[in-house]
Formats: sequence, C-alpha cells, structure tokens
Amino acid sequence: MSGVLSGQTALVTGGASGIGRAIAAAFVDSGAQVVVLDRDPAVSQEAAEALGARGAVAADVTDEQAVVRAVAEAEEQLGRIDVLVNSAGILTQSPLVEMSLAQWQQTIDVDLTGVFLLCRHVVPGMVARGFGRVINIASQLALKGGTSLTHYSAAKAGVIGLTKSLALEVARDGVLVNAIAPGPIETPLVDGISEDWKQAKRAELPLGRFGTPAEVAPTAVLLASSPGGDLYVGQTLGPNSGDVMP
Repeated sequence: MSGVLSGQTALVTGGASGIGRAIAAAFVDSGAQVVVLDRDPAVSQEAAEALGARGAVAADVTDEQAVVRAVAEAEEQLGRIDVLVNSAGILTQSPLVEMSLAQWQQTIDVDLTGVFLLCRHVVPGMVARGFGRVINIASQLALKGGTSLTHYSAAKAGVIGLTKSLALEVARDGVLVNAIAPGPIETPLVDGISEDWKQAKRAELPLGRFGTPAEVAPTAVLLASSPGGDLYVGQTLGPNSGDVMP
C-alpha cells in the first residue's frame, strides 16, 4: 500500500481506536496526510502522535457546532480534506421490547446523524474543488439485522442509504461516496457485546472467526486510491468473514 495515497489528505473520525485507527494508520503508511478526530482531545492527540498523523481534532459528532469547528481545524492543518472516513460509532445491546427511547436515540445520533453532519460540512469543499472521497463505515448487520441490535442495525442501514443517495448527488462533481460494511471485528466496540452473542456469531461465520481492524483498513485504502477506487460509486464493500454474501 506504500505511496498509493501520496499527496492526499484525510480526516478520519473515530480515528483513535478500532477500525478508524487502523484506517488512519493504513492511510499514513500509504503516504496520506491524516488528521484524527475523536471525542476526547487527549485520546485523539495520543493516537495522532502514535500513528505519525499530521494532527488531531476533537468533537462529539452529534454536536453540529463542534463538528463545524473540528472540520475547520482539520482544514487548517491539512489545507483541504480530500478523503473523509466516517468511523465514529457506538454499539450497545438490548432487545427492542426492552429498549429505551434514549438508548435508541443515542445510537441513531452517533452512528447515523454523525455521518450526516460530517458529510454536510466536508463534502461542499470537495464539490467546490471537483474531487473527494467519502468512506462511511456501516455494518453487515444493516443487511441482515441482529438480535438485540435493532437500533444499531437500523442506524447502519441508514448509513448505507445515505451513502447511495449522496453518491448520486455528487459523483459528477468528482466526489465518490462509498461504504464499508464489516462483519464482526475484534475492536473495543465489540467488547461490550455479550460472550454468548459472540460465540453464536463465530459459529455462523464461514471463516469461523471475527476479523481484525487491520483486515478492514486495506478496503478503505482501495476506495481512497486512484485508479483503484475510481469506479466505486455508492457501493458497499463487505469484509465480513462471509457473514453476508450479496
């Protein structure tokens, strides 16, 4: 992957841990200048320093004014944002019939509205320059659902719908919008899910195991690269251990 993103700039949300951190690392290794966004300023800064990223910004992705400030800071550090990766997210577990409105709303706010807000405030600059790549992290549960994960599955299905619709709006402006829908990945996000659920899920997978963040990151590099990513428009790529076969 070395050098395939030379000259590119990227903002990676959720870039301090899990899939986001692995993508940020892969982008740096591929020659991109990267700014890491996470909710905690200290955590974001630590990740940026550890990864050799260009810089760090902090924001709650559900807070529009915080997003506006973070995007402006990232643009100041990078000069422009060529690639936006929306990887910030949360994952909790509850049967729908026991789920509170607050739990539902929190997941929708972070996992879907956060993607909207970052796109809303980054994509106009891409359109004005005639170039950009947006990579939204969805989930295979958006396609098949998940027991006790109705809120998460619904939010991620929304991410895929947002991805397709935005792709249609801006492709002719040189901005390519795509999604990655990983299967279960060994990340801090998944640590909070019950061991019974994880054991049952592993038994379903053709590979018989969860993936690692480093196995997802190359898909993001592909989508961000040229010519590798040049024909992907509104697509959802699935590094998912065989959990979904569209």
